[in-house]
Amino acid sequence: MSVVKIAGPYAEALLELAVSNSSLKETTNDMNIVSQFLANSSDLKKFLGNPLITREAKKNVIKDILGEQISLVSLKFLMLLVDRGRIAILDVISQRFLELSNKKDSIEIAKVTSAVPLSGQQQKALAEKLKVITQAKQIKLALKVDAQLIGGFTVEIGSKLIDTSIRGQLKQISSLLGA
Repeated sequence: MSVVKIAGPYAEALLELAVSNSSLKETTNDMNIVSQFLANSSDLKKFLGNPLITREAKKNVIKDILGEQISLVSLKFLMLLVDRGRIAILDVISQRFLELSNKKDSIEIAKVTSAVPLSGQQQKALAEKLKVITQAKQIKLALKVDAQLIGGFTVEIGSKLIDTSIRGQLKQISSLLGA
């Protein structure tokens, strides 16, 4: 079974719990904190994923690192993941939860890769256009710069890809010419 399939029900359960407790905003903030910790610390990820380390040791480390920064409900959820042997996929669970939470609030995340950094004005205009296309209440841009695009940008929203880059156009011309 794939990690994403295993993570889904846990993320959905946490979302239901947060909605029923009227703490969706707080839990979303907690999962953002957890996600940032995991992204910034490969050692923590390795530690939590190591099957030789006892559950108690993992629980103690989680309490020490995150105990003061996240709510009691989120902390108990992490302890449940340790007990069920699912803490190794915490990064996937937290990402899936954030996706579900954003969808519930009608917020879309657009991964934008541009050849040069976008100005504030360009970001705002792009977000407004993407709002119309996706019919979302709010668009959050995840910006990245890749000079290999030569010019233009790509936007990835869910499974949709909008490629206005020069590199993308050159690839398209190349495939039409059969090169």
